[in-house]
Amino acid sequence: MPTGALAKKLLLVTGVGLVVLLLVGFIFGAVGSAMLGTDQFLDKPEIHLPPQPIFPADVRDEHLGLLQIDGEHHGEDAEAHFTPLGATEIAVTNTLLSSWFTTVVLILIFVTAARRRSVIPGRFQGFVETMIEGVLGFASSVLGPEMARKTFPVVATIFFFVLFNAWLALLPFYQFLGFTQDGEIKAHFLRSAGTDINMPLALALISFVFVEYWGFRARGFSYLKKFFQLGKIFRGKPSGLIDAFVGFLELTSELVRVVSFTFRLFGNMTAGEILVVMITFLVPFVATQFVFGLELLVGLIQAVIFAGLTLVFLSVATSHEEH
Repeated sequence: MPTGALAKKLLLVTGVGLVVLLLVGFIFGAVGSAMLGTDQFLDKPEIHLPPQPIFPADVRDEHLGLLQIDGEHHGEDAEAHFTPLGATEIAVTNTLLSSWFTTVVLILIFVTAARRRSVIPGRFQGFVETMIEGVLGFASSVLGPEMARKTFPVVATIFFFVLFNAWLALLPFYQFLGFTQDGEIKAHFLRSAGTDINMPLALALISFVFVEYWGFRARGFSYLKKFFQLGKIFRGKPSGLIDAFVGFLELTSELVRVVSFTFRLFGNMTAGEILVVMITFLVPFVATQFVFGLELLVGLIQAVIFAGLTLVFLSVATSHEEH
């Protein structure tokens, strides 16, 4: 059979298979079940914002309602499943495990590429070098070659961590690994770290401190002049009030960046996870793959935005122009 004819036949079979799966997903999903009266393929999902504790076991069981006394389960009501950790409680959550998993994957990727490097790169080394060169080129276009190399380690770490954290969360075992009771998953073992507000907040604080550090390093204590413009007030000039107010706005905007960084990433990652869960429940199988494709794009966009804004703020902080 000619290659072209075989390719067309495979494409036709694949297309028919996808249509069949789409119809099956529609029939047995929540939408089709409500319309046709059939049994649902999946149970109604539970969506909860607080991260769930995984270790130690006693903390996990307490907050998920899995404690047993005299052989019987206690606290199995719906509220027990949503009990968040207290402010003074320390536990390893599923989002923290996910961030560790992402970190290990990134270390393995770059260490493996570094150890197997050669003058004529293979596919894997070429792929890693392309990613690094792309981020370095992006940084150079904003900061210039010299400054880009100095700040590259932190900026690249932020970019790749946000990107891989979002992409790895789409792996199937994220949804199926967990602690079960009566056939129901009470806590997923892994959950995207971006859906825990603590991770976006930590990245936002790292970015903020990094920008301020380079602002002081590049301009010294004169960097504070854009926040505290009090010279004219001390000289008795009325226009100094305007300068002081502008400085106050600069200081406020500098602090608000932490909030905007945090909720931009947290909101997009959380909304994406909810969308995946709901589409899987409503129309499972094929329809979910389109959402996965969208989430791959969203993860890339969020990584570019977070790293890009960090670069822009670095450029403003290290500029010697007076504002």
